[in-house]
Amino acid sequence: MHGHAPACREATGQFAKLLLALPHHVNSLISKPMTAFPPALLKGFLEYKKGKFADERERYRQLAEDGQSPETLIIACCDSRAAPSLIFNSIPGEIFVIRNVANLVPPYSPGIDYHSTSAAIEYAVQCLEVKHIVVLGHGRCGGIQAALDPGSEPLSPGDFIGKWMELLAPAAEAVSSNQWMTGTERQRALEHISIRYSLENLRSFPFISDREKNGLVSLHGAWFDILGGDLWITDAESGDFIIPEL
Repeated sequence: MHGHAPACREATGQFAKLLLALPHHVNSLISKPMTAFPPALLKGFLEYKKGKFADERERYRQLAEDGQSPETLIIACCDSRAAPSLIFNSIPGEIFVIRNVANLVPPYSPGIDYHSTSAAIEYAVQCLEVKHIVVLGHGRCGGIQAALDPGSEPLSPGDFIGKWMELLAPAAEAVSSNQWMTGTERQRALEHISIRYSLENLRSFPFISDREKNGLVSLHGAWFDILGGDLWITDAESGDFIIPEL
């Protein structure tokens, strides 16, 4: 039993109360006409239900009854080409995954704003008590490309991606100003830097730094090459990105 189980149950209960407090016009929202569900997804689900779900039925039963207890948290990009569960060939319940643009972790900054990534990190570490945290970047990242081109036209008036990528602004400016690097080299350099940046920010969370100092959690960086299918990981001693011996 995890030591933070009562707090986790309390958090779950608070979320349930929020759901119960939804406006009474929810039914009217549900009744609004909707377009057809994507056929490709239904076809994929059918194949999953007959294949992987059937093969792992007993494991799913255990997960449903006993809850999840993954040992690894992976913070990855939301790019559709770099799915952690596929890259690591993981089974259900094995990894807890957080995905956002460019696999960024913001600095620890509790306040009144919404902190989706920080909330998920808090849950994984405090409730699930994961033993490993992996920041997984990848090649040809669109978010990194946006950071290297801050003058580009915003995708919407809110410029959500632009504001999010401002987290990397100092590093992006330094990399962009290097005239001796090609565009491809700048891209990969910032992709690697973003991973180190997120690892550093993870240590700004008191509950992570304390657990790391006590040997209860370890932090790792990794970078996936979409084109070649190679995985590079940060060396524990030097911090360099290396291809692991398999």
